[in-house]
Amino acid sequence: MFKLIKTDGCARLGELHLPHGTVNTPIFMPVGTQATVKTMTSEELKEIGTEIILANTYHLLLRPGIDVIRSAGGLHAFMHWDRPILTDSGGFQVMSLSKIRQISEEGVNFQSHISGERLFISPEIVVEINQSIGVDIIMPLDHCIPYPSSYEETLTAMERTVRWARRSKEYKEKHPSKAKLFGIIQGGTFPDLRRQSAIQTISIGFDGYAIGGLSVGEPQEIMYENLEVVTSILPEEKPRYFMGLGDPINLLEGIELGIDMFDCVFPTRIGRKGAAFTHKGRINLRSAKYTKDFGPIDEECDCYVCRNYSRAYIRHLIKSKEILGMRLVTYHNLYFLLNLMKQARLAIKTQKFKDFKEAFKKNYLQT
Repeated sequence: MFKLIKTDGCARLGELHLPHGTVNTPIFMPVGTQATVKTMTSEELKEIGTEIILANTYHLLLRPGIDVIRSAGGLHAFMHWDRPILTDSGGFQVMSLSKIRQISEEGVNFQSHISGERLFISPEIVVEINQSIGVDIIMPLDHCIPYPSSYEETLTAMERTVRWARRSKEYKEKHPSKAKLFGIIQGGTFPDLRRQSAIQTISIGFDGYAIGGLSVGEPQEIMYENLEVVTSILPEEKPRYFMGLGDPINLLEGIELGIDMFDCVFPTRIGRKGAAFTHKGRINLRSAKYTKDFGPIDEECDCYVCRNYSRAYIRHLIKSKEILGMRLVTYHNLYFLLNLMKQARLAIKTQKFKDFKEAFKKNYLQT
């Protein structure tokens, strides 16, 4: 499924061949948790160069329900998206919804944060659901923990994640499908546990490998230290996915350490609040200084928004709580990151990635 085309140091240029199309890596995946990337149509996502999006099994179980998606002909047909989809299992919700869930060896019992109903998911259920709705990449159920957590808590969660990963693989082997199954590496901020998790997960054998449980509040130097431990172990011939990373500088640092795939709600979440990426750093369009600024969000950006709308107008929309303002900044932020990935791929191809990264950082951090 993965073709490694070229490397520049540890940075990698590749292709993911999936049932619904080819994805060029490194790539950023916009997050469509509930079968939608908030405020964006499928046509707009394609317009800005989106090659793959992410949805969430836990949230789709709650709304609209898997039966509805199956009846529609699968997730692609339901959401009018004919390119690849990756689904997260709900492992993050194991952490974020800790007050309304109970973990056992069998799986996780959730109390719906919407209706209060009980919901049980297991490694096998996650794989079965996602195979039935036709996704391209399945993330198995894992036990993600918050930062900080003790060594003992982290070890317990890591070992459970490995056991659940093995069960996921065994289920898929008994019920083959075109979907690819990734393994998730946990271990918190403890390099020795990260190493153990990587070695054990690799021994099970997956189509790709994800690094979970980082970028959850720990200092960046600790994040990079643990990331480097994992990437030094992962097999070169398999894709590598950092779960939950969406800041431009972090993305470039991740690419330099050998990561191929990223996702995060960050660009869309801040966009709805009026924060925008630019080549000279992030700006807050709610600021009064943009009241009569009739220039584009970013003078170096050629997206539809920057070609047609001013900072002043977008500020007016955001301050007035108009939906269009949220849409325009979201569109721009996603375009910005996808274009950054495109530039990174070109830099790797021409063996100039380090120079490209340093030049971008110098401009971006000047504010």
